[in-house]
Amino acid sequence: MTATRAAGVPVVEDGWLVSTNPATGEEVGRFEVASSDEVSEAVGRAREAATWWVGLGHAGRRARLLRWRSLLAQRVEEAAALVSREGGKPVAEAIVETVAAIDHIDWAARNARRVLGPRRVRGRLSLAEFSAHLEYLPMGVVGVIGPWNYPVVTPLGTVAYALAAGNTVVFKPSEYTPAVGAWLASTFAEVVPEQPVLQVVHGLGDVGAALCRAGVDKVAFTGSTATGKKVMAACAETLTPVLIEAGGKDALIVDADADVSAAAEACVWGALTNAGQTCLAIERVYAVEPVYDAFVAEVVRRAGALTVGYGDGFDIGPITMPKQIDVIRRHIDDALSRGGRAVLGGREAVEPPYVKPTILVDVPEDSAAVTEETFGPTLVIRKVADVDEAVRLANATSYGLGGAVFGKRHAVAAARRLRTGMASVNSVITFIGMSSLPFGGVGDSGFGRTHGDDGLREFSRAKAITMRRGPSALKATTFERTPAHVARIVKAVKLLYGRSRP
Repeated sequence: MTATRAAGVPVVEDGWLVSTNPATGEEVGRFEVASSDEVSEAVGRAREAATWWVGLGHAGRRARLLRWRSLLAQRVEEAAALVSREGGKPVAEAIVETVAAIDHIDWAARNARRVLGPRRVRGRLSLAEFSAHLEYLPMGVVGVIGPWNYPVVTPLGTVAYALAAGNTVVFKPSEYTPAVGAWLASTFAEVVPEQPVLQVVHGLGDVGAALCRAGVDKVAFTGSTATGKKVMAACAETLTPVLIEAGGKDALIVDADADVSAAAEACVWGALTNAGQTCLAIERVYAVEPVYDAFVAEVVRRAGALTVGYGDGFDIGPITMPKQIDVIRRHIDDALSRGGRAVLGGREAVEPPYVKPTILVDVPEDSAAVTEETFGPTLVIRKVADVDEAVRLANATSYGLGGAVFGKRHAVAAARRLRTGMASVNSVITFIGMSSLPFGGVGDSGFGRTHGDDGLREFSRAKAITMRRGPSALKATTFERTPAHVARIVKAVKLLYGRSRP
């Protein structure tokens, strides 16, 4: 039985999740929906496989992850074509995304032993008879709930680090991009056929909830802030730790000494890439007065030249999640009704399943287009007096994912003042591809970190070991201590710490 459905809207038919292209309605694939019991069974298999995966050691896991990296690199066009078919983004954008994911696999595989391996740690004089040792052990089974907007780089930015740290993974891809999730798991199975180290479970939100309750040792979630709170609530039932990468409302600051042309070029890409469906998208710009007019004109020129459609030759694809069009329309309407002006696009830019680039100015700071995540190809630009005002307005949000500053003299200082987990200077969004740096936000943008050293430790548990190497000079941890021993302890602490000095 086939139901009538809108393009791009995932539906379940007779126990199968049906994925369709958001632009054409073409069916991309059907995937069996996992029941709660099947999710639990997958976690059980992953737990058994974890013993084998851990037993490979860092060297064995590195070799297999690098083989996976190489396979994905050889088939990057195949991956990009599937991402485009299922999510609607241009193939060129899908290639850039996949390349970033491949780099993350490479970095995680090559650096896991350095970051997590056993090491000796400097001890303390008060416990000089002991040596201190630290290592990071796998958590066990990690549940990953992935997004649809970047169905390769975002989940692999978690999966690769969890695997490199010695965990097995049960991955629930978005119901909007199940084909991409299934493809990633199948390619991994080609290079690691021995055990179900990486498994996929498909379904709607209830399957994600089942994964949270299935006994995994950690859940990594990427998605909206509202859904992230539901994930946290489900995990709280069993005290399962979570990593939340939620939404954003990223701002770009353009200072008076910025290269206006370069800032506009970066801004247009940062705001409109993937049709603005990016948690790190530049949704707000604060340009100082001397460069404001030139910056707005250059942004409008560049954005107005972009083409919108599906297939070869287009810069911006469809809105993947049809209900998001209502949000985008509401934000544009609210901004215009409250005195804002559309210097490009506007109400007529909304032509489902597409939204053409829309640049808004003179928009009140308390409007929806400024305070809420739009997740569409729109941009609000505001004139400010100086960088201090720009930083203050940029930070006046509950979100805190990323941000950017263009300028020379004050750019780095302003970037440091942004209340965000990440910032770029004279570029936008570059931190997503910098494998050696941690990725994550603050506030409503979530907590925890993927990527870099912190991303490897995020999926590990610290194990501290002390080892006696001689007799104790101060008998503190024994019932055989005498008043003389206690007196020596008091004398020692005063000698070591009693003097006021830096």
